[in-house]
Amino acid sequence: MKHNQRSQIFIYFTIIMTIVMIASSCEKESEGTKYVYNNFVPSHFPIPDLHLDSFPSEAKIILGKKLFYDPILSIDSTISCASCHKSEFAFADNVAFSNGVFMRPGNRNSPSLANVAYQKKLLREGGIPTLEMQILVPIQEHNEFNSNIIDISEKLKRNKTYRELADLAFGREIDPFVITRSIAAFERILISGNSKYDQFLNGKTSLSPTELYGKELFYSSKTNCSSCHGSFLFTNQTFENNGLYDLYNDIGRKRLTDLDEDEALFKVPSLRNVGLTAPYMHDGSISSLDQVIEHYNSGGRLHKNKSKFIQPLNLTIDDKKALLAFLSTLTDDTFIKNKYFKND
Repeated sequence: MKHNQRSQIFIYFTIIMTIVMIASSCEKESEGTKYVYNNFVPSHFPIPDLHLDSFPSEAKIILGKKLFYDPILSIDSTISCASCHKSEFAFADNVAFSNGVFMRPGNRNSPSLANVAYQKKLLREGGIPTLEMQILVPIQEHNEFNSNIIDISEKLKRNKTYRELADLAFGREIDPFVITRSIAAFERILISGNSKYDQFLNGKTSLSPTELYGKELFYSSKTNCSSCHGSFLFTNQTFENNGLYDLYNDIGRKRLTDLDEDEALFKVPSLRNVGLTAPYMHDGSISSLDQVIEHYNSGGRLHKNKSKFIQPLNLTIDDKKALLAFLSTLTDDTFIKNKYFKND
């Protein structure tokens, strides 16, 4: 059995054990705890569907943010969550594969964490249902943190600041429950919904004729873009093959299900802030949005599981410019400049 297969089995086993741990734990918020979602959720977005004890409080966010930016989570204290999810790139990265500890390369492109609170299935193959469980994956992955959450807990217990923050946020010592819950709380406030397009929807600005034409194309049956990139998230959260290759080195969702019909299927990414999250695709193999549009215009390669929506588009030069202009309206400058999300 290959190392990455053993690692994946170990990760999923640990996640199952964490589910048991979380299910057997009961977090009770004190009266008067201030929930902060109203400060981050735009009026045209729904409130994320969460259990009450998963809603971010200020104390949880403060602790989670500190942990998110702290390289203590990695075995050699060299990289943090923020090493691969940078605020200036909408909490994605600007390289095809982000390096883990000892400069070990990752095997998939780092996705944006914007609006991750709304994601129902996490990772490219959709194998993780909650942020609390997802946090364990990079911690234990050989090519990422290569660490162990029990060992991390012991290191953090020796830190006075972390002991005090854990007690303030959860009324308990810092442990795997506190670590996963607090980082998830911080990630759940990374909500992006103030792009030019959002302002247009709210009647606060207008789009140029080119941007409006791009919008028309995006939502048209000619391109079928919105068939996969619909909803306020600009993803329908399904799993598709977009004809990137004839043969894939990464088997995609089949890694989770072992089903042939899931081979080379990957979770449809959100297009919010897509102008900031290059390079693109699960492997970061396309470097620009112009090239992405060209890929879809071509109809892609003839993979056996390719989506029915991926067909030659016969776009003109003006069509391509308009689509690019519309996609650029999805950039949320207030999100990437929000000092509350950045490292102090």
